[in-house]
Amino acid sequence: MKTEKKTTNPLHNFLKEGKADRIIYAPNYWQWFTHYQEHNKLPAEIKHCNTQLELINHLGLDVFSRNVYADPHEYWFGGLSEELFDGVEKNEKIYFDGSDRVIEKNFKTSKGTLTEKLTYIHKESTLVQSKFLIDDYESQLDMLEQFVASRSWKFKPEAFRKIKEQVGDKGVVIAGEFCSPLKMLHFTLGLEDTTFFLVFHEDRAKELIKIHEAAQLDLLRQMLEGGVEVVMSMDNLDSMFHPPEHVEAYSASFYEKASALCHQYGSKFFIHACGQQKANLPLISSLGVDGLEGVAYPPLGNLELDEAFGMVHDRFIITGGISAFETKDLKTREEVYKYVKYLFERIKPFANRFIFSASCNTAINAPWETLKYFRDAWLEYRDL
Repeated sequence: MKTEKKTTNPLHNFLKEGKADRIIYAPNYWQWFTHYQEHNKLPAEIKHCNTQLELINHLGLDVFSRNVYADPHEYWFGGLSEELFDGVEKNEKIYFDGSDRVIEKNFKTSKGTLTEKLTYIHKESTLVQSKFLIDDYESQLDMLEQFVASRSWKFKPEAFRKIKEQVGDKGVVIAGEFCSPLKMLHFTLGLEDTTFFLVFHEDRAKELIKIHEAAQLDLLRQMLEGGVEVVMSMDNLDSMFHPPEHVEAYSASFYEKASALCHQYGSKFFIHACGQQKANLPLISSLGVDGLEGVAYPPLGNLELDEAFGMVHDRFIITGGISAFETKDLKTREEVYKYVKYLFERIKPFANRFIFSASCNTAINAPWETLKYFRDAWLEYRDL
């Protein structure tokens, strides 16, 4: 078990004690910074910044992010663990399709080879899954079962220590290295084929779900023993893709066990949200989950933030408040200040459980001045 250490880190006190004398502000500039940097568009004021973390520090903001260490060209999350295979041979090659960078991953099983492709679209500075690992589950099911059964993860404590030292007392590093069993199927087969697979091969799907859950919980134990304070399951818990009946049948066991394990070590368990959350919130809260990252409100989501707090347990943490729409559409200082003031007035009764952040990301065409307006408005209205 971890021993508690005294700290002046506001986020640490917020997470451990549920206390805050101001609103925490921990935005996500991952894609925005990458886009501006790679397209030589960084304003002179921040040309000295080499990473998103340096940008956040330049602005004087809090750090509560699972992507301050992840490589946006490689995957949407990860970097603190290594994916291992026993009995499956993995080979990877990288090539370019015009200006777009393609990662082709080949997995040789005893029944044949599976291939996945990830394409980094240079124009948009975003990574997409251009080919799913499984594109015909009827003929590839034996290979899928071998792939899932052979996979495990190993925590990289040196990588965690390095990023934790870089963050220092500015915030808390989230280990976003996990995904639920349902999201694992989405990543592997895609959303549509996952639905058909669960209908026509439910028994075999449930076996894969058990195997994945056990492997992820093993990684979680490694991380908690290594001193990780916050972990996040990278699921995009939108009820359009994670309907409550599917969450309850295929992911609830993982969420409940992961939450309980985190609490044994004095750590927190979050899920990446985004999208529509109203249908899932009561269930997620009942499983002991500590919070959601990026709760979106209309039009991206289907509930207001203050409404969301009324649907969860009294220690549940919600991050959000800014969507890509606001960073793109609010043009003037006055518009941003008005928006932030109104939001904070509504959210202050829940300020000990709220982190001002991006609902998912910051628009790549958001002006630099807008980001500074949000910082300045937060400084103006943050005190409780």
